[in-house]
Amino acid sequence: MNAQIIPHELLQRQVEAHPYPLVFATISGAHLYGFPSADSDFDLRGVHLLPLDQVVGLEVGEETVEKSGVREGFEMDLVTHDAKKFFTLMLKKNGYVLEQLLSPLVVHTTPELEELKAIAKDCITRHHAHHYLGFAETQWRLLLKEKPPRVKPLLYVYRVLLTGIHLMRTGEVEANLLKLNETAQLPYIVELVERKLAGPEKGRLDEADVAFHEREYRRLVADLEVAMEESRLPDRPSSEPALNDLLVRLRVKNK
Repeated sequence: MNAQIIPHELLQRQVEAHPYPLVFATISGAHLYGFPSADSDFDLRGVHLLPLDQVVGLEVGEETVEKSGVREGFEMDLVTHDAKKFFTLMLKKNGYVLEQLLSPLVVHTTPELEELKAIAKDCITRHHAHHYLGFAETQWRLLLKEKPPRVKPLLYVYRVLLTGIHLMRTGEVEANLLKLNETAQLPYIVELVERKLAGPEKGRLDEADVAFHEREYRRLVADLEVAMEESRLPDRPSSEPALNDLLVRLRVKNK
């Protein structure tokens, strides 16, 4: 399979142009999930720090910064949240923020990133399964609305379901579909990825494909529901004191 070359220097320049100091910036999206096409955009995600005078008054600064556009032929999509907002999301059953935080595709790092990664394990609960079940259902509905359906949303369906199952069974966040499939051993995953990378002509599903994958979708939904019930993960996160302490130290450091 052909992997898209990651323009590290260009991504670094996008990070350096950010209006606020960053705690971290990583790559998410198709590159993280293991099936980027030649035309896939680069989804940069991270945490920024608002200055103290923009968080203590009645008017709060930019809690979310979003920038997108084409840079030197590459489509870039940058989204960062202020540390307080991101930490709050970590305390909810939000798989996205954990995947972004723990992404191995790191563009910008600080010592606080490693501390935040260590805290993240105490944010994971059995209820994160609901995040993955909900996202899989949304993607499946989108797939059925397309005429003809595409392979891309189907890959997202399988990615989130396998991520959820793996998380419930191991407590580990893994977003790469090909790595997840080393354990799941679904024989059709590699072919689906190859079809997506081959372009639009190969990336379509016929009725027989859809019928087969609907059975697989429902089977994996049931597997995730069972994994949630059997999971030894806690019902509530225990990381709020550690996140609060880190946030205070970051604010003082950035005053």
